[in-house]
Amino acid sequence: MTEDNTAGGVSAWVGMRCLEVTQPIGTFYLGVIDAADLVRLSYADVRRIETERRDVETYLGIERPLSRARVAQIKDYVRTIDAAFPSSVIVAVKSEDTKYDVNTGFLEVRNTSNVAKVIDGQHRLAGLEDYSDGKFEVIVTIFVDMDIEEQAVIFGTINLEQTRVNKSLVYDLYEYAKQRSPQKTAHNIVTLLNSEPRSPFFGKIKILGTAGHPHETISQALFIDSLLPLMSSDPARDRDLLKRGRSPERATPAQEQVFVFRNMFLDRKDAAITRVLWNYFIAVEGKWGAYWREVKPGFVLNRTTGFRALMQFLPLAYLELAKPGEVPSERMFRTIFEPVTILGEEFTPDNYSPGASGQVKLRDQLKAQTGLG
Repeated sequence: MTEDNTAGGVSAWVGMRCLEVTQPIGTFYLGVIDAADLVRLSYADVRRIETERRDVETYLGIERPLSRARVAQIKDYVRTIDAAFPSSVIVAVKSEDTKYDVNTGFLEVRNTSNVAKVIDGQHRLAGLEDYSDGKFEVIVTIFVDMDIEEQAVIFGTINLEQTRVNKSLVYDLYEYAKQRSPQKTAHNIVTLLNSEPRSPFFGKIKILGTAGHPHETISQALFIDSLLPLMSSDPARDRDLLKRGRSPERATPAQEQVFVFRNMFLDRKDAAITRVLWNYFIAVEGKWGAYWREVKPGFVLNRTTGFRALMQFLPLAYLELAKPGEVPSERMFRTIFEPVTILGEEFTPDNYSPGASGQVKLRDQLKAQTGLG
Protein backbone atom coordinates (compact mmCIF):
# COMPACT_ATOMS: atom_id res chain seq x y z
CA MET A 1 0.00 0.00 0.00
CA THR A 2 1.44 3.38 -1.04
CA GLU A 3 0.11 6.58 0.48
CA ASP A 4 0.09 9.80 -1.57
CA ASN A 5 1.05 12.49 0.94
CA THR A 6 2.92 15.00 -1.19
CA ALA A 7 1.54 17.87 -3.17
CA GLY A 8 3.05 16.65 -6.40
CA GLY A 9 1.24 13.33 -6.31
CA VAL A 10 4.43 11.30 -5.79
CA SER A 11 4.31 9.28 -2.62
CA ALA A 12 7.07 10.10 -0.15
CA TRP A 13 6.29 7.06 2.00
CA VAL A 14 5.21 3.47 1.50
CA GLY A 15 2.84 2.40 4.24
CA MET A 16 1.42 -0.87 5.52
CA ARG A 17 -0.33 -2.19 8.57
CA CYS A 18 2.05 -4.26 10.67
CA LEU A 19 2.15 -6.52 13.67
CA GLU A 20 4.74 -5.52 16.22
CA VAL A 21 6.65 -8.61 17.32
CA THR A 22 8.93 -8.90 20.33
CA GLN A 23 11.46 -11.73 20.58
CA PRO A 24 14.81 -12.11 22.37
CA ILE A 25 16.62 -10.39 19.51
CA GLY A 26 14.38 -7.34 19.91
CA THR A 27 11.30 -5.82 18.30
CA PHE A 28 10.50 -6.08 14.61
CA TYR A 29 7.49 -5.62 12.36
CA LEU A 30 5.59 -8.10 10.23
CA GLY A 31 3.55 -6.74 7.34
CA VAL A 32 2.29 -7.24 3.81
CA ILE A 33 3.57 -5.08 0.95
CA ASP A 34 3.12 -5.02 -2.80
CA ALA A 35 6.06 -6.73 -4.46
CA ALA A 36 6.72 -3.75 -6.73
CA ASP A 37 7.03 -1.44 -3.71
CA LEU A 38 9.47 -3.73 -1.94
CA VAL A 39 11.56 -4.21 -5.07
CA ARG A 40 11.77 -0.44 -5.44
CA LEU A 41 12.74 0.10 -1.78
CA SER A 42 15.53 -2.46 -2.03
CA TYR A 43 16.41 -1.74 -5.67
CA ALA A 44 20.16 -1.28 -5.42
CA ASP A 45 20.54 -4.23 -3.07
CA VAL A 46 18.51 -6.57 -5.27
CA ARG A 47 20.27 -5.55 -8.48
CA ARG A 48 23.80 -6.31 -7.25
CA ILE A 49 25.88 -8.14 -9.83
CA GLU A 50 26.99 -11.70 -9.18
CA THR A 51 30.47 -10.74 -7.97
CA GLU A 52 29.32 -8.24 -5.33
CA ARG A 53 28.81 -9.00 -1.67
CA ARG A 54 26.42 -7.34 0.76
CA ASP A 55 27.64 -5.90 4.04
CA VAL A 56 26.43 -8.94 5.96
CA GLU A 57 28.31 -11.29 3.64
CA THR A 58 31.48 -9.25 3.96
CA TYR A 59 31.07 -9.32 7.75
CA LEU A 60 30.74 -13.11 7.72
CA GLY A 61 33.49 -13.55 5.14
CA ILE A 62 31.34 -15.60 2.77
CA GLU A 63 30.28 -15.43 -0.86
CA ARG A 64 26.53 -15.61 -1.48
CA PRO A 65 26.06 -13.21 -4.41
CA LEU A 66 22.97 -12.96 -6.54
CA SER A 67 22.69 -15.85 -8.99
CA ARG A 68 21.28 -14.79 -12.35
CA ALA A 69 20.34 -18.39 -13.12
CA ARG A 70 18.30 -18.62 -9.91
CA VAL A 71 16.64 -15.27 -10.63
CA ALA A 72 15.65 -16.50 -14.10
CA GLN A 73 14.06 -19.59 -12.56
CA ILE A 74 12.07 -17.47 -10.13
CA LYS A 75 10.94 -15.10 -12.89
CA ASP A 76 9.42 -18.11 -14.65
CA TYR A 77 7.96 -19.48 -11.41
CA VAL A 78 6.15 -16.30 -10.32
CA ARG A 79 4.18 -16.35 -13.57
CA THR A 80 2.78 -19.84 -12.96
CA ILE A 81 -0.82 -20.23 -11.91
CA ASP A 82 -0.08 -21.35 -8.36
CA ALA A 83 3.01 -19.29 -7.54
CA ALA A 84 3.40 -18.54 -3.84
CA PHE A 85 6.00 -17.14 -1.43
CA PRO A 86 4.46 -17.94 1.97
CA SER A 87 7.61 -17.08 3.93
CA SER A 88 8.68 -13.53 4.56
CA VAL A 89 11.38 -11.42 2.97
CA ILE A 90 13.56 -9.99 5.75
CA VAL A 91 14.88 -6.43 5.47
CA ALA A 92 16.66 -3.92 7.67
CA VAL A 93 15.87 -0.20 7.61
CA LYS A 94 17.08 2.83 9.55
CA SER A 95 14.84 4.59 12.06
CA GLU A 96 15.14 7.90 10.22
CA ASP A 97 13.56 6.20 7.21
CA THR A 98 10.53 4.87 9.10
CA LYS A 99 7.48 6.14 10.95
CA TYR A 100 5.36 3.85 13.12
CA ASP A 101 2.01 4.66 14.74
CA VAL A 102 1.65 2.44 17.78
CA ASN A 103 -2.08 3.19 18.01
CA THR A 104 -2.97 2.15 14.47
CA GLY A 105 -0.16 -0.34 13.83
CA PHE A 106 0.66 1.57 10.63
CA LEU A 107 4.31 1.56 9.55
CA GLU A 108 5.66 3.86 6.85
CA VAL A 109 8.99 3.49 5.07
CA ARG A 110 10.60 6.29 3.11
CA ASN A 111 9.87 5.77 -0.59
CA THR A 112 13.36 5.81 -1.99
CA SER A 113 15.62 3.29 -3.62
CA ASN A 114 17.90 1.21 -1.42
CA VAL A 115 16.26 2.26 1.85
CA ALA A 116 15.68 -1.43 2.71
CA LYS A 117 18.68 -3.77 2.99
CA VAL A 118 17.69 -7.34 2.18
CA ILE A 119 18.84 -9.90 4.74
CA ASP A 120 16.94 -12.83 3.26
CA GLY A 121 14.90 -13.05 0.07
CA GLN A 122 17.15 -11.34 -2.47
CA HIS A 123 16.46 -13.90 -5.21
CA ARG A 124 12.71 -13.75 -4.68
CA LEU A 125 12.71 -9.97 -4.99
CA ALA A 126 14.95 -9.98 -8.05
CA GLY A 127 12.63 -12.56 -9.62
CA LEU A 128 9.67 -10.25 -8.98
CA GLU A 129 11.29 -7.25 -10.66
CA ASP A 130 9.13 -6.13 -13.62
CA TYR A 131 6.37 -8.57 -12.58
CA SER A 132 3.21 -7.50 -14.45
CA ASP A 133 0.81 -10.45 -14.27
CA GLY A 134 -1.43 -8.96 -11.59
CA LYS A 135 -1.28 -8.37 -7.88
CA PHE A 136 1.55 -10.08 -6.00
CA GLU A 137 1.91 -9.21 -2.34
CA VAL A 138 4.88 -10.23 -0.24
CA ILE A 139 5.11 -10.90 3.47
CA VAL A 140 7.89 -8.75 4.86
CA THR A 141 9.73 -8.76 8.18
CA ILE A 142 11.20 -5.34 8.96
CA PHE A 143 14.00 -4.74 11.46
CA VAL A 144 14.70 -1.12 12.42
CA ASP A 145 18.24 0.02 13.28
CA MET A 146 19.54 -3.53 13.24
CA ASP A 147 23.33 -3.57 13.54
CA ILE A 148 25.53 -5.66 11.29
CA GLU A 149 26.20 -8.31 13.96
CA GLU A 150 22.47 -8.95 14.45
CA GLN A 151 21.97 -9.03 10.69
CA ALA A 152 24.70 -11.65 10.49
CA VAL A 153 23.01 -13.77 13.18
CA ILE A 154 19.71 -13.76 11.28
CA PHE A 155 21.39 -14.36 7.94
CA GLY A 156 23.48 -17.21 9.30
CA THR A 157 20.57 -18.90 11.04
CA ILE A 158 18.44 -18.86 7.90
CA ASN A 159 21.00 -19.50 5.19
CA LEU A 160 23.87 -21.38 6.76
CA GLU A 161 22.17 -23.73 9.20
CA GLN A 162 18.90 -24.61 7.53
CA THR A 163 18.21 -28.20 6.45
CA ARG A 164 17.58 -28.46 2.73
CA VAL A 165 14.49 -30.36 1.62
CA ASN A 166 15.45 -33.69 0.11
CA LYS A 167 14.79 -33.59 -3.63
CA SER A 168 13.35 -37.10 -3.64
CA LEU A 169 10.83 -36.00 -1.02
CA VAL A 170 9.81 -33.06 -3.22
CA TYR A 171 9.18 -35.43 -6.12
CA ASP A 172 7.30 -37.79 -3.79
CA LEU A 173 4.83 -35.01 -2.98
CA TYR A 174 3.70 -34.97 -6.62
CA GLU A 175 1.84 -38.17 -5.80
CA TYR A 176 -0.77 -36.00 -4.08
CA ALA A 177 -1.20 -33.59 -6.97
CA LYS A 178 -4.59 -33.83 -8.67
CA GLN A 179 -3.44 -32.32 -11.94
CA ARG A 180 -1.44 -34.27 -14.47
CA SER A 181 2.18 -33.10 -14.97
CA PRO A 182 5.51 -34.51 -16.17
CA GLN A 183 6.69 -34.62 -12.55
CA LYS A 184 3.65 -36.56 -11.37
CA THR A 185 3.88 -39.00 -14.28
CA ALA A 186 7.60 -39.57 -13.64
CA HIS A 187 6.92 -40.15 -9.95
CA ASN A 188 4.20 -42.68 -10.71
CA ILE A 189 6.41 -44.55 -13.19
CA VAL A 190 9.31 -44.74 -10.75
CA THR A 191 7.04 -45.93 -7.93
CA LEU A 192 5.58 -48.69 -10.08
CA LEU A 193 8.98 -49.86 -11.35
CA ASN A 194 10.24 -50.05 -7.78
CA SER A 195 7.25 -52.00 -6.46
CA GLU A 196 6.67 -54.67 -9.11
CA PRO A 197 8.51 -57.91 -8.20
CA ARG A 198 9.39 -58.70 -11.82
CA SER A 199 10.65 -55.20 -12.56
CA PRO A 200 14.37 -54.65 -13.23
CA PHE A 201 14.17 -51.93 -10.55
CA PHE A 202 12.34 -53.93 -7.90
CA GLY A 203 13.58 -52.71 -4.52
CA LYS A 204 16.47 -50.77 -6.09
CA ILE A 205 15.10 -47.24 -5.71
CA LYS A 206 15.41 -45.05 -2.62
CA ILE A 207 11.94 -43.55 -2.88
CA LEU A 208 12.60 -40.83 -0.28
CA GLY A 209 16.33 -40.59 -0.87
CA THR A 210 17.15 -41.71 2.66
CA ALA A 211 19.57 -44.35 3.84
CA GLY A 212 17.51 -47.49 3.46
CA HIS A 213 18.23 -51.05 2.45
CA PRO A 214 21.68 -51.74 1.03
CA HIS A 215 20.20 -52.97 -2.26
CA GLU A 216 18.71 -49.52 -2.96
CA THR A 217 21.32 -48.03 -5.29
CA ILE A 218 19.33 -45.40 -7.24
CA SER A 219 17.50 -42.48 -5.65
CA GLN A 220 14.06 -41.43 -6.76
CA ALA A 221 15.41 -37.96 -7.56
CA LEU A 222 18.14 -39.41 -9.78
CA PHE A 223 15.64 -41.50 -11.71
CA ILE A 224 13.16 -38.66 -12.20
CA ASP A 225 15.89 -36.15 -13.10
CA SER A 226 17.02 -38.59 -15.81
CA LEU A 227 13.50 -39.34 -17.06
CA LEU A 228 12.04 -35.82 -17.24
CA PRO A 229 14.38 -34.62 -20.04
CA LEU A 230 12.96 -37.38 -22.25
CA MET A 231 9.45 -35.97 -21.78
CA SER A 232 9.91 -32.23 -21.60
CA SER A 233 12.33 -29.37 -22.08
CA ASP A 234 10.52 -27.36 -19.39
CA PRO A 235 8.50 -29.54 -16.97
CA ALA A 236 7.51 -26.58 -14.79
CA ARG A 237 5.99 -24.76 -17.77
CA ASP A 238 4.14 -27.90 -18.88
CA ARG A 239 2.72 -28.32 -15.40
CA ASP A 240 1.56 -24.70 -15.34
CA LEU A 241 -0.12 -24.98 -18.75
CA LEU A 242 -1.93 -28.16 -17.73
CA LYS A 243 -3.14 -26.54 -14.51
CA ARG A 244 -4.54 -23.69 -16.59
CA GLY A 245 -6.43 -26.20 -18.76
CA ARG A 246 -4.19 -25.61 -21.76
CA SER A 247 -2.30 -28.14 -23.85
CA PRO A 248 1.51 -28.02 -23.97
CA GLU A 249 3.09 -28.07 -27.42
CA ARG A 250 3.59 -31.46 -29.02
CA ALA A 251 7.06 -32.46 -30.13
CA THR A 252 7.83 -32.19 -33.82
CA PRO A 253 9.43 -35.24 -35.50
CA ALA A 254 12.81 -33.56 -35.11
CA GLN A 255 12.19 -32.80 -31.42
CA GLU A 256 11.12 -36.39 -30.80
CA GLN A 257 14.70 -37.44 -31.53
CA VAL A 258 15.54 -35.89 -28.16
CA PHE A 259 12.24 -35.85 -26.26
CA VAL A 260 11.37 -39.42 -27.19
CA PHE A 261 8.57 -39.72 -24.60
CA ARG A 262 7.11 -36.23 -25.15
CA ASN A 263 4.06 -37.09 -27.23
CA MET A 264 3.51 -40.33 -25.33
CA PHE A 265 3.18 -38.26 -22.17
CA LEU A 266 0.80 -35.79 -23.83
CA ASP A 267 -1.26 -38.71 -25.15
CA ARG A 268 -1.47 -40.17 -21.63
CA LYS A 269 0.48 -43.27 -22.64
CA ASP A 270 2.25 -43.52 -19.30
CA ALA A 271 1.98 -47.31 -19.36
CA ALA A 272 3.82 -47.39 -22.68
CA ILE A 273 6.65 -45.23 -21.29
CA THR A 274 6.87 -47.57 -18.31
CA ARG A 275 7.01 -50.62 -20.56
CA VAL A 276 9.81 -49.12 -22.69
CA LEU A 277 11.89 -48.50 -19.55
CA TRP A 278 11.03 -51.96 -18.23
CA ASN A 279 12.06 -53.76 -21.42
CA TYR A 280 15.20 -51.68 -21.88
CA PHE A 281 16.54 -52.35 -18.40
CA ILE A 282 15.51 -56.02 -18.49
CA ALA A 283 17.81 -56.20 -21.52
CA VAL A 284 20.53 -54.46 -19.48
CA GLU A 285 20.07 -57.08 -16.76
CA GLY A 286 20.18 -59.81 -19.39
CA LYS A 287 23.48 -58.46 -20.70
CA TRP A 288 25.31 -57.94 -17.41
CA GLY A 289 23.37 -60.15 -15.00
CA ALA A 290 24.44 -59.81 -11.40
CA TYR A 291 26.31 -56.57 -12.07
CA TRP A 292 22.90 -54.95 -12.58
CA ARG A 293 20.78 -57.20 -10.39
CA GLU A 294 22.93 -57.27 -7.24
CA VAL A 295 24.82 -54.80 -5.12
CA LYS A 296 28.48 -55.46 -5.75
CA PRO A 297 30.74 -53.16 -3.73
CA GLY A 298 33.08 -51.27 -6.00
CA PHE A 299 30.95 -51.64 -9.14
CA VAL A 300 28.96 -48.80 -10.68
CA LEU A 301 26.60 -50.21 -13.31
CA ASN A 302 23.49 -50.03 -11.11
CA ARG A 303 24.56 -46.82 -9.40
CA THR A 304 24.55 -43.18 -10.49
CA THR A 305 27.35 -43.48 -13.06
CA GLY A 306 25.94 -46.51 -14.85
CA PHE A 307 22.30 -45.49 -14.61
CA ARG A 308 22.82 -41.98 -16.00
CA ALA A 309 24.89 -43.33 -18.89
CA LEU A 310 22.23 -45.92 -19.70
CA MET A 311 19.47 -43.29 -19.61
CA GLN A 312 21.48 -41.06 -21.94
CA PHE A 313 21.95 -43.99 -24.33
CA LEU A 314 18.27 -45.04 -24.17
CA PRO A 315 16.93 -42.61 -26.84
CA LEU A 316 19.42 -43.90 -29.41
CA ALA A 317 18.58 -47.53 -28.67
CA TYR A 318 14.85 -46.82 -28.67
CA LEU A 319 14.81 -44.91 -31.97
CA GLU A 320 16.93 -47.60 -33.60
CA LEU A 321 14.16 -50.12 -32.88
CA ALA A 322 10.90 -48.18 -33.08
CA LYS A 323 9.09 -44.97 -33.88
CA PRO A 324 8.17 -42.70 -30.96
CA GLY A 325 5.03 -44.09 -29.36
CA GLU A 326 5.85 -47.72 -30.07
CA VAL A 327 7.10 -50.20 -27.47
CA PRO A 328 10.07 -52.38 -28.50
CA SER A 329 10.22 -55.76 -26.83
CA GLU A 330 12.83 -56.91 -24.39
CA ARG A 331 14.21 -59.21 -27.09
CA MET A 332 14.62 -56.27 -29.46
CA PHE A 333 16.55 -54.29 -26.88
CA ARG A 334 18.79 -57.30 -26.26
CA THR A 335 19.91 -57.15 -29.89
CA ILE A 336 21.13 -53.60 -29.32
CA PHE A 337 23.50 -54.71 -26.56
CA GLU A 338 24.80 -57.85 -28.32
CA PRO A 339 27.82 -56.10 -29.94
CA VAL A 340 28.89 -54.48 -26.65
CA THR A 341 32.14 -56.00 -25.38
CA ILE A 342 32.29 -54.29 -21.98
CA LEU A 343 32.43 -56.93 -19.25
CA GLY A 344 30.61 -56.66 -15.95
CA GLU A 345 33.84 -56.68 -13.97
CA GLU A 346 34.97 -53.59 -15.87
CA PHE A 347 32.28 -51.37 -14.30
CA THR A 348 34.59 -49.95 -11.65
CA PRO A 349 35.31 -46.36 -10.57
CA ASP A 350 38.82 -46.80 -11.97
CA ASN A 351 37.36 -47.26 -15.45
CA TYR A 352 34.34 -44.97 -15.03
CA SER A 353 35.15 -42.23 -12.58
CA PRO A 354 32.35 -40.71 -10.48
CA GLY A 355 30.66 -37.70 -12.05
CA ALA A 356 29.93 -36.58 -15.57
CA SER A 357 33.20 -37.78 -17.09
CA GLY A 358 32.56 -41.42 -16.17
CA GLN A 359 28.97 -41.23 -17.37
CA VAL A 360 29.96 -39.72 -20.71
CA LYS A 361 32.72 -42.27 -21.19
CA LEU A 362 30.34 -45.21 -20.71
CA ARG A 363 27.63 -43.62 -22.87
CA ASP A 364 30.11 -42.97 -25.69
CA GLN A 365 31.48 -46.51 -25.49
CA LEU A 366 27.94 -47.88 -25.82
CA LYS A 367 27.35 -45.62 -28.81
CA ALA A 368 30.59 -46.69 -30.48
CA GLN A 369 30.28 -50.41 -29.85
CA THR A 370 26.64 -50.56 -31.01
CA GLY A 371 27.25 -48.37 -34.04
CA LEU A 372 24.67 -45.83 -32.86
CA GLY A 373 27.13 -42.98 -32.39
